Amino acid sequence: MKCLVTGATGFAGGHLARKLARQGHTVRALVRPGSSFQHLVEAGIEIFEGQITRRQDVIGAAAGVEQIYHVAAVYRTAGHPDHYYRNVNVGGTVNVLEAARAADCERVVHCSTVGVHGHVEQPPASETYRIKPGDIYQKTKLEAEVEVQEAISRGQPVTIVRPAAIYGEGDLRFLKLFRAIQKRRFVMIGPGTVRLHMVYIEDLVKGFMLCGSSPAALGETFIIAGPEAPTLNQLSAEVADAVGVPPSRIKIPITPVYVAGWLCETVCTPLGIDPPLHRRRVSFFDHHREFDVGKAKRLLHYEPSVSIAEGLRRTARWYSDQGLLPPNGDSRRS
Repeated sequence: MKCLVTGATGFAGGHLARKLARQGHTVRALVRPGSSFQHLVEAGIEIFEGQITRRQDVIGAAAGVEQIYHVAAVYRTAGHPDHYYRNVNVGGTVNVLEAARAADCERVVHCSTVGVHGHVEQPPASETYRIKPGDIYQKTKLEAEVEVQEAISRGQPVTIVRPAAIYGEGDLRFLKLFRAIQKRRFVMIGPGTVRLHMVYIEDLVKGFMLCGSSPAALGETFIIAGPEAPTLNQLSAEVADAVGVPPSRIKIPITPVYVAGWLCETVCTPLGIDPPLHRRRVSFFDHHREFDVGKAKRLLHYEPSVSIAEGLRRTARWYSDQGLLPPNGDSRRS
């Protein structure tokens, strides 16, 4: 199978592209000009330089491919206006769908996010749970899903994947949490009883590939998550164990921190300054994010196999190997 992967220079897309190549598929990656892609070349992946926001670039990258895995997106990063999120997350998806039609692709696997559901008030949430995105990233990912659903209604073969919080070797979004816990500076905001469903990168790639190979996946939406949804107390304790320190027992009330986040945004945002504290970051500690992967198990025979404890140990080991964390148990060097 000849496959195009967008977002292959990123964490999830890179793991997916390399796994497809290892399994014998011919893989092409659409990469931004000037980005670092030598590791993809070394993995035997063909490079097509172009922008996901440029229709002709995407059509050129898709020429001759049978499948497209659309993983490219702009995540939550400082300094981007709302229209940039829409150009990449929505416009890029429209370009991928058009390119797939031009190439007569057998299917597109589109990466969305469980974030479109927002705070899960009645966990666990399945694919049919109410939609309530909370920020511009989640809103534009939902808008992209609307474009995909319209394409599906016209008969285009597409599958939507909604990953839970992704982690593993190569991820840097959870590095701050690992560092704070290892340095014994982590403080739990609130009781720590909400759940955060995560998915280890190996399990996510497995889910992607099942969506790319199963006839039952066409036209469907799947939540892909790990085998368990730990509470934040359990998660922080597992990270502490992975980095070789005792778990923190310190907790502070959430309300004053949330108010402080609101004040920071009120003062900093009009001045064009990235606030040191966002309400969104505080919401990490009081939003339930537990999901039901029953549909993926039933239709795709998806079985997540990496426990949260094992996945966090592997992630901590990778951070240490990269020099991002001191070796396990040697937090004095931090």
